[in-house]
Amino acid sequence: MTAIRARDVRKEFDGTVVLDGVDLDVEDDETLVLMGPNGVGKTVLLSCLAGSTTPTDGDVEAFGGEVPTPEVAFLRQEAMGIDALTGRENVSFYSRLHPEFTDRWEEYVARFGVEDALDKRLADCSVGMQRKVELAIALSIDAPVYLLDEPTAGLDLSMIQTFHEVVRERDAAFVVSSHLPHDADLADRIAFVDDGSVVATGAPDAMLDALPPVASVMGVEAGSALEEFVVDGRVFSDGGQTRGFLRDGVDVDDVAAAVDGGDSPASDRERVTESPPTYTDLFNYYLHVEGRDAG
Repeated sequence: MTAIRARDVRKEFDGTVVLDGVDLDVEDDETLVLMGPNGVGKTVLLSCLAGSTTPTDGDVEAFGGEVPTPEVAFLRQEAMGIDALTGRENVSFYSRLHPEFTDRWEEYVARFGVEDALDKRLADCSVGMQRKVELAIALSIDAPVYLLDEPTAGLDLSMIQTFHEVVRERDAAFVVSSHLPHDADLADRIAFVDDGSVVATGAPDAMLDALPPVASVMGVEAGSALEEFVVDGRVFSDGGQTRGFLRDGVDVDDVAAAVDGGDSPASDRERVTESPPTYTDLFNYYLHVEGRDAG
């Protein structure tokens, strides 16, 4: 069953196009991760899917009906917690707002490690602690669809993993927006968003398999030699290495010969290696190199 269906969704604000003809389906019980840098329209798209923002053109349905609907729970970034209230008072406030609010918040507060926030005003809590309280509240609503806007922003890696575990345990559909490549690990399917459009969609493993070979060169100066051999001449720094997507007809031996024959210091003239693609590579390819539909 299709949980959410969006067709030709377009949104303008004062003549500025923020979404431009988005088509998107969210299937029942799947986790769809909307990936893209900040400012490309992910939040506005989630707002349209939730029914809290009306598209300028196009249609959005949830389970065949109109939005907004209690079947869709929406957590917008930095727009839920009430700073003047304690964590416990925030829980109480939202429990009265939604008819399907449950006592699961107690479990999630413990798992996210924010028991101390229950008796503090949110204004006196760190950004990460505030976000964890908001997540505990949002996930306590019993809904078949959750729309979560940048839920891992401000969380450390261990807490991101805990959040991923919670989502995997739930029998519901999730649409999660993120600009962090490691959130792709949560996805049944990824939709890359750029300039108000969905530029590529697919299952993570299939999208990784579809990437061109990834070449990696250690050393910044040696890495500059990689530009000649990669798609669009685009290279990406990742710690002490430079990575890029090899063009057709090029292999790592071609790049290694250029690096070894260059004028860079001997310590930088490492042979090029072909590396297994990562989620960061996936992010870079579909948002900064190709932006093509993966099917």
